Amino acid sequence: MPLLEVKVPPMGESINSGVLAQWHVADGDVVRKDQPLFELETDKITSEGTAEAAGRISLKAAAGEEVKIGQVVALLNTDDTAAAAPSPAAPGDRQTRRKLSPLRQRIAERLVSAQHEAAMLTTFNEVDMSAVIGLRARYQEDFVKKNGVKLGFMSFFVKATVSALKQVPAVNAQIDGDSVVENHYYDLGVAVSTEKGLLVPVIRDCDRLGMAEIEKAIATAAQKARESKIALADLEGGVFTITNGGIFGSMLSTPIINPPQSAILGLHAITERPVAVNGQVVIRPMMYLALSYDHRLVDGREAVTFLVKIKQAVEDPLRLMLNV
Repeated sequence: MPLLEVKVPPMGESINSGVLAQWHVADGDVVRKDQPLFELETDKITSEGTAEAAGRISLKAAAGEEVKIGQVVALLNTDDTAAAAPSPAAPGDRQTRRKLSPLRQRIAERLVSAQHEAAMLTTFNEVDMSAVIGLRARYQEDFVKKNGVKLGFMSFFVKATVSALKQVPAVNAQIDGDSVVENHYYDLGVAVSTEKGLLVPVIRDCDRLGMAEIEKAIATAAQKARESKIALADLEGGVFTITNGGIFGSMLSTPIINPPQSAILGLHAITERPVAVNGQVVIRPMMYLALSYDHRLVDGREAVTFLVKIKQAVEDPLRLMLNV
């Protein structure tokens, strides 16, 4: 009887073990080739294990168990591919109890550490989204036809952030012991909400990417994060993070810095509000911006200037095209 071992896959040099968070199949199920079998959670990433061949599976590790890289967690009988009976359903309870996942624990540790170790302060501004909304409405159809992806808001903010980082380089730096490390590249993290928690995949060399390339890179990274297919390398090396609570309806927040970065930009919901323009009250689509920064490295003047530069670029998108 040919048995194929299902092993915990390698996930990077610094990861030796993880928690088998859940099985996507039951003991005795027939599975197909490349079918997702289980989720493995570490303190850095969540990854999926898939079937290398079709067959009937026999589980050798339980959900919630800590397993090592390379450990055999199941066996596949590749001769047995008959249909399997459906698994019976678990009755509902008033409460359930489970351990925090390693990823959730790691997120909690990093958030608390960021608040304890950095002199964190937040400055706010608001941006009129009329120009960007008008530009998207005017060119969206042609943009999609040419590039196969929609022109979203995030690419404008990525480009605006790159421009602001170039003009206020103190924000593109970090503290390492008693030294200041200045970054001369623009790898930006874009926060993605998943069922397991918030992940921040990094979009590389944003200064060299066009709007379509940025949109495609964000879409690909978000899909990988939500499907638990993101690699550790995809999360490392960012110099600055953008997080968008507006997609969930957040009006205003104070985002927490993603160490060892020195600042993070929070975007919020776009709402129509009365504003004064040239001495008249008009209704405009407005968004609040929040910049949290490490005051040990970034002064208030630099933080405010940085946020103003983003506001100027988004309210006048031609600035991004003309690089002014």
